[in-house]
This record gives sequence, structure tokens and C-alpha cells, in this order.
Amino acid sequence: MIKEWLDSYKPADRDQATAALREIMQAIALAGLYRAGFYEKAAFYGGTALRIFYGLDRFSEDLDFSLLADDPDFSFQPYMEAIITEFNSQGMQVSIREKVKTLQTNVESAFLKSETIWKELVLDGILPQQGMGQVANIKVKIEVDKRPPLGFNTEEKLLTQPFSFYVKCFTLPDLFAGKMHALLFRKWQNNVKGRDWYDMEWYIKKGTPLNLSHFLLRAIGSGDLKKSTITEEEFRDLLRQKIDSVNMDRVKEDIRRFIPDQDRLKIWSPQYFHDLSEKLKIEDGKNTI
Repeated sequence: MIKEWLDSYKPADRDQATAALREIMQAIALAGLYRAGFYEKAAFYGGTALRIFYGLDRFSEDLDFSLLADDPDFSFQPYMEAIITEFNSQGMQVSIREKVKTLQTNVESAFLKSETIWKELVLDGILPQQGMGQVANIKVKIEVDKRPPLGFNTEEKLLTQPFSFYVKCFTLPDLFAGKMHALLFRKWQNNVKGRDWYDMEWYIKKGTPLNLSHFLLRAIGSGDLKKSTITEEEFRDLLRQKIDSVNMDRVKEDIRRFIPDQDRLKIWSPQYFHDLSEKLKIEDGKNTI
């Protein structure tokens, strides 16, 4: 099954094959979490959720989850064995470890790493054909927000590989709110992620409205906004300031390895994002602005 799964991506080179294998690992990890009942307590969000369930046309690296209720004592440890067992059933050995914290945070992190490439791929010569013969250590970071800003909506999304199961996911307006919180308030000046800008472009072109109420809860929770309300114009002003201050060359450089069509970036400029943001739809609760 894994051979056909990888073939479906039609990877053209080593980088594309690596990205495809990472996405296959992500799906198997999601399956293991399903078997362990993880989605009774948590919902999937972030770029990988957008890629796997909503059709985002770029690869993503991490698995990001939010608990459905505040639980500062949550531990990822009970779910690790289910993930390892699921990979074993697919003929692959992985290791998984929790991140050792030097500072107390609300995020529980673990790192999943492949220890062997699938036997059937090696035996059939698939990986060497893709320049992957020596690649075994593919990593996936898993993060769980233990004390999340709430006020988000979820829906059940179907994944059919490695078997059919449902994953509880944030809805698109709430995913958009989380993405814009990340884009506007990343903590380090040099922490520029073109993936944020690529995803914003995707949401806007798709016509997805942003849930302003959930954005506000996230911004208050992170300490980036001190007041309990935000208007549409205040949000748009924050975005205009960000567009004017970001280093667009760094934005483009970050996204290149995640997309196959580099020509899409030629139009990217501050003026383009100003014009694009005029088309951004905003909803507050149930009302679209």
C-alpha cells in the first residue's frame, strides 16, 4: 500500500519525495491518534490540517493540535505507543520523544522520527529512483496547546489512508483566524514565514471569511492585544502595518521549498498584498463583514 501511496504523489526529485514521505508519516500518526481516542480531547489545526483536509496546495511540516478544554496537566505520553504501533503495522519503525522544556509553556511538544524507510519501498527500488536511498531520518513535530484560546468551531473530516477514519478539525474561518494571529504576532523580528503569507493568499482567493472573535481571543491569550474588543478597521490597520514592515525577500525565500511553482511568487510585493487584503472577508460570530 505504501508504494502506491507514494506513487500517487508523483515526486520528481529528492525534495518532493521527502515531502511526500513526511505527509504519509503525518497521516499514519493521525491514524494512531484516532485509535487512541485523541480526537475526543483535541482538534487539529494549522498548515498541515489545511493541506490534508482542505486542499492547500503546499506541503507542511508539523502536526498542531488544540485541546477542546483547558488542561494544564495534559501529557502526550499516553498516546505515543498508539502512534508507534500504527507505524509498525505499516512496516516502519519510528521513535517519538517529548520535548524537554527549559521554560514553562502552554504547549506540549513531541518529535516523531523515522528510524527506517519502509521495507517495500527499498526492496522495490522506489526510493533510490527518487534519490532517497540514504534518507531515513524524516522528522515530524507534534504540538498540543494545553491551555488554548477557546471560541473556535470544529468539524469532522474524513481521511481514507491508511484506513478510513475521522479527525476533528478547526473550521476554515477559525483556521484563518489562527493563521492571521501567527502572521501578525510572531515573536521574533527575523522569524519571517512565507508560509503565513502563502496561506493568507490562499484563504483570500478561496473567499474564506476570518472569524474576528476567535482572532481576538488568540491575541488576548498571547498578550499581543490588551483590550477586549477589536473592530474590522483596527484589524485591517494591523495588517497594513505588517505588510509595510515585513521583509518581502525573506517571505519569498521561506516559501520556495514548500511549493513546486516558483513563478507564483513573481507578483508578490507590498502593493500586491495591500490590494489582495482589500478582498479579505471578515466575520464576527455569524455575520460576514
